[in-house]
Amino acid sequence: MSSRIGIASSQVLIHHAPTPALIVIEDGVIVDLLDRDASAGGPIEDVGDLVVMPALIDTNVHVSDPGRSHWEGFSSATAAAAAGGVAAIIDMPLNSVPRTVTAAGLARKQASTRGLIKVDVGFWGGIVPGNLIEIRLLSEAGVFGFASALIDSGLGEPDSIKSDDLDGAMRATDALGLPLLVDAEAPGPLLAAPPPGDDYRSFLQSRPAEAEIEAIAAVIDAAYRTGGWAHILHLSSADALPMLAAARDAGVRITVETCPHYLTFSAEEIPDDGTEFKCSPPIRSADNRERLWQGLLEGTIDMIVSDHSPFPPEFKAGGFSRAWSGIASLELRLPIVWTEASRRGIGLRHLARWLCEAPAALAQLRSGSIEVGRRADLVAWDPDSEFVVDPSLLHQRHHLTPYAGYPLRGAVHHTWSAGKMVFADGQVMRTARGGLLERT
Repeated sequence: MSSRIGIASSQVLIHHAPTPALIVIEDGVIVDLLDRDASAGGPIEDVGDLVVMPALIDTNVHVSDPGRSHWEGFSSATAAAAAGGVAAIIDMPLNSVPRTVTAAGLARKQASTRGLIKVDVGFWGGIVPGNLIEIRLLSEAGVFGFASALIDSGLGEPDSIKSDDLDGAMRATDALGLPLLVDAEAPGPLLAAPPPGDDYRSFLQSRPAEAEIEAIAAVIDAAYRTGGWAHILHLSSADALPMLAAARDAGVRITVETCPHYLTFSAEEIPDDGTEFKCSPPIRSADNRERLWQGLLEGTIDMIVSDHSPFPPEFKAGGFSRAWSGIASLELRLPIVWTEASRRGIGLRHLARWLCEAPAALAQLRSGSIEVGRRADLVAWDPDSEFVVDPSLLHQRHHLTPYAGYPLRGAVHHTWSAGKMVFADGQVMRTARGGLLERT
């Protein structure tokens, strides 16, 4: 049975401009945009002066269910998403057991979401040595594209491909109309770098920017030769921006993401015992951070996604030489990016493009903007509200975070996923029930 509802505000972000409006929703889809005082033909949720914009889409989330759900499970991850204004996540393929590198592995992943997810979930397939034969089956089973890496993840099974394999992988994914996502660090510069000690400076030296530069150059060359669609995961080095801009100008199909931690923190401020800041590639200098912001404004970097990757706290013990890499920020992405963007005089239209439109376009979802015919994925939030991050209030599985005690602006009040309210005024709705995303 059809259900028609409305969401009204004095600040609905339509065509990147805050406008008084009523959003009319039916069966999870936006069917009309009306004057604020119009009738929706059903119940209306008026959120006053809160900003209503497209809900966030997060295309880089590591949920370790099944097999390692004590790292991060679908229940906690999607609760964090709902609380953070995120309507849909796309899960990365390698953290679970089994990995999402076969159709059978994908089926296990899908089954592990049943009855647990609060927002909608989709999956990337993985490309690892020897599984190219599987990618058509994975595509037919509904993955949104394929992720690959040029160095092993350290999870116990070989999972990296060589740069010489990029052409074949990109041709295979392009034949399916899907992107190839690449974790772009090359092994050569890492092997040549000094091994890390327990302090941050030595860890940074062990992951030089040259590893990203070499890997990204190889990805650009493969995309140029094949005409395929390449996507660079979690860019940390701004030194790669000129070559990426030149590739775009030459017509190479390449998109780029970065993450909130690269736009917030700098190497100079990370304490030598601050393993909660450890991620790969690493957080670099303050100057590098500002050049990443410039890359966003110039359009060389398309989006900001979380690379949400929590672990049990003991995994972060032992200094930088032994602590695991990963930062969890799924729930905080909107206020983190807004806090840093507004400090730099950057407004809502850029925020919506980086957090909503571009990630939705990467996954080819009918989401990311407030238009008739789009999914009713929406967030209502207060850009002026200030708070200090209390890790104990976060919904992710483990509360260790480099943002503990960090002052932020921008509080999420309501989240709707496909027209269903999944978060309201500090609480994930008991009725929140996500589903598996389908490719359009």
